[in-house]
Amino acid sequence: MKLVTVAFYGFAVGLLAVGLRELLTGFEENRCSMTYMFEDPEYRRVALPRRVARLYPAYGLYLYGEGLYAQETQALKLTGAPVLFLPGNAGSHKQARSLGSVALRKAENMEGGLHFNVFTVDFNEELVALYGGSLLRQTHFLHESIRAILMLYKHLKSPPQSVVLVGHSMGGVVARALFTLPRFNTNLVNLIITQASPHLAPVLALDPYLLDFYSAVRHKWVNQAEKLRNVTVLSVGGGYRDYQVRSGLTSLPCTPRDPNKLSLVATAVPRTWVSTDHLSIVWCKELVLATVRAFFDLLDPETRQFTVNPEKKLAVLKHHFIRHPVWMPGETQDSSISILDAPAAWSKVNTLRLAYSTPKEGQVKYFQFALSSRRTAYSHFYCRSNNLEMTSWVYGCMHKDGSSCVRAVDLSMGTELLPPYKILILSLSDLSAVTHLVVSASNLNGNQFTVECEWQRQESQTQSVPVPHVLSFGLTAGDVSVNSSGLLHIIQLQHFHQVYQAFRISVASQCKVNKDRLPGVYRVHVPWFREDSLTTASVPSVTEISGMLHTSRPDNTSAVLLQLHTAPNCQYKVSVRTSLPRVLGQILRFCGPMVPVYTAVTLLQACGGQLSSILKSGRAAQMSEVVAKGLQPHKVNLPVYTLHILLGCSWFQEVWSFLYLPPMDALPPAHPDNGSLEGPASVEEWPLLLSPLLYILGAAVAYWGSALFRLLMRLISLLLAPFHRPSVSRDCGTLQLRTQLLITLCLTVTGAVSCGALAIFAAFLLHLYRLLRLQMTDRSLSHMLNLAPRKHTDAENGSAVAEESPSQPTECTGAPLLSECALQEVRDDLQLHLCLSALLALPVMLVTPSLLHWLCNLRYSAQLDPDPCWPCSVPLVIVFILLINCNTLKLGTSKLLPLASCLPLPMSVAMVTFSPLHLYRVAYFLLAALVPLALCCLL
Repeated sequence: MKLVTVAFYGFAVGLLAVGLRELLTGFEENRCSMTYMFEDPEYRRVALPRRVARLYPAYGLYLYGEGLYAQETQALKLTGAPVLFLPGNAGSHKQARSLGSVALRKAENMEGGLHFNVFTVDFNEELVALYGGSLLRQTHFLHESIRAILMLYKHLKSPPQSVVLVGHSMGGVVARALFTLPRFNTNLVNLIITQASPHLAPVLALDPYLLDFYSAVRHKWVNQAEKLRNVTVLSVGGGYRDYQVRSGLTSLPCTPRDPNKLSLVATAVPRTWVSTDHLSIVWCKELVLATVRAFFDLLDPETRQFTVNPEKKLAVLKHHFIRHPVWMPGETQDSSISILDAPAAWSKVNTLRLAYSTPKEGQVKYFQFALSSRRTAYSHFYCRSNNLEMTSWVYGCMHKDGSSCVRAVDLSMGTELLPPYKILILSLSDLSAVTHLVVSASNLNGNQFTVECEWQRQESQTQSVPVPHVLSFGLTAGDVSVNSSGLLHIIQLQHFHQVYQAFRISVASQCKVNKDRLPGVYRVHVPWFREDSLTTASVPSVTEISGMLHTSRPDNTSAVLLQLHTAPNCQYKVSVRTSLPRVLGQILRFCGPMVPVYTAVTLLQACGGQLSSILKSGRAAQMSEVVAKGLQPHKVNLPVYTLHILLGCSWFQEVWSFLYLPPMDALPPAHPDNGSLEGPASVEEWPLLLSPLLYILGAAVAYWGSALFRLLMRLISLLLAPFHRPSVSRDCGTLQLRTQLLITLCLTVTGAVSCGALAIFAAFLLHLYRLLRLQMTDRSLSHMLNLAPRKHTDAENGSAVAEESPSQPTECTGAPLLSECALQEVRDDLQLHLCLSALLALPVMLVTPSLLHWLCNLRYSAQLDPDPCWPCSVPLVIVFILLINCNTLKLGTSKLLPLASCLPLPMSVAMVTFSPLHLYRVAYFLLAALVPLALCCLL
């Protein structure tokens, strides 16, 4: 059985390793270009009012500069448009150098002296993603920084009235939190751009302050959406390379009626098309260029400041981040174009397809496509060109004179930019007033490029393929063949709408004639969220595409599309197979926070099994055995399923509310948020269905983690053994009652005046010392008994044990210290404290971010304020200290042991029910299970 157990948990940890490998490394290589500074960057500190400097001594405000610009701004007499960069979790204010340097370089080529002043905030690199106590403090300091920045422009005739905010990670959340401050003037900020910011919910909720902060921000932006309609917010997610903040969390919680809130993924940004990790999204040149271009287009030439027109802001952001047409809406364009060129420049196209390559010599060239004979047979006109100059190139002829078009309208506004070429798709039903289409292939500058156009019937070029089931394990495939007589084909991926689905999509192309062709572009289009991904492939080739989703489909009205921009006269075969590693990666990406919850459940169940063993036989079981038996989904998951079903009944909901129970916990929704305040708390079906698998993964972490913990304790005890006298007593490392009271009082006071996490950590170290002494005593006794001559039988040296009833502990009180019975007592206590130490390590891990935050800010304040650990630090310290003297003899004779052995199971069920989104609650449930156990040492 032991071999089977090891094999099972080995297989489970193998699944976990495969999923983690896919999560951390299973993505494309970093294709971002690095941004470089051409001169040494300088960060000039901006003086703040004394009151602000006294309230926030750890924070600072800086102005970014380089070279001559840095010298010119020494006196802080600024004339540019203010932009403020906000770093995120553990982020540095120096991360603003990419944005600042690119903005300075681009300003050198701008007419009229248009430029930006890039400021940056130093938040002391605080771990605000894990400790929420500083978020409100950062928000208040940001408010003061904005006011200080605007004061620097008071000498101008037309000073700026607002500041543009660029927030990375948690900096973007802090930017939106500004509007929750009661005295904040909403006119101070009307444009926010966030990069990889988890707006929907925190990645890990390790303290209540973090969730309270998110709740306040969400409540403000959803309930007062009308008041904030003029504030434009753009949220950019990094894609699959960012495993710290999944892109689904970057979706803005807002009402569907608010068009000024945009959420998208970097892979869908024109001229970017790359996935970024959590840090590279700040310096990715492609994305920084898109941001800076948008900023310059948002400047008003008259005031030299950012426009306050919401329509203008939205049009510019859509132009640079969503669709990159020929020109932006609002620009003055001549809608009536007169084309009176020589007849030799015009060519009629009577075939269904045009393929034309320009010569090296510059020339004027136009192609005419008559619409009259095509309207009934075809629905669309498709055209593409690898001339990436975003100029007008397709026109609709309104009036024709002979072979030339006298009056034409520009139809190029619908142009879309793809990596190798630009495309334009026109619906013929929208061109009722147009008689001919005119495509310009003029290359007056001598540049060579290719133009390909064709008439299309959308119905004939759209096919459907059902994707394999997620449990097919790649053994079955959905195949579809495309005989490419066209330039665009669309494949609907049926039943592909959940985030736990993941596929390997293979596109193989074959051509009968080998010749130079434009490359193919394969685009995975997700209609309900801007998370498209594009892959460029040569023809012929075999290309593999990753089929995964950042968000689930919110309704049943759309399907994921695979758009194939193909080469003519080639055959394509598309194969879709389920990828088990990617499925596991997706499960960990979306349900990862539930794994530590199930790890805690397994260790708590192991502790319960240990207590049951002591209750029945008076002996402690091996830690590996009780941890292996901690996997009990039939006892833990079934009650959770039952509660989920019962909560669908109105009468049970009334009982639930009458008992003042919180809602069942759940992970943040995987679909784009609709602005409901109950969004993060709503229960989705698929994480519940996957809970047995998550339980197995959590149990595997507990099993192998406990094995590593035992090995580590042996190694540390070996290192500490020379500094301790050999001991043969089970009471080694225990504390007297007076000492326990004194230590408890000292640690309680320490936690109150400094940091509760420090008191918890110190109490855990004391308990760990008790475990190490038991480990050393076990080794010492074993060596002594091996060296001692066996002059007596086991019965003579006291190792014989009279038979006891199953409910009574085995007694060895009459045995000498150096005996097999004494060794067994020490080993029983050792196994008990190994389980307890592994369980007690969980609260310590949960409070570690608070401890780190306190240590980093110790030079500014000796007390952590606010302290999320203080409410539970006092009872935890008391429990830790009482458990130091715990042994199997005391537990076996305690009347509270039956109660203590029964509590782990209901606490495990409660933990799974209420802790996935509130990880800090794990410590409270563990405390509730450990208090009766600690009382067993007294009663």
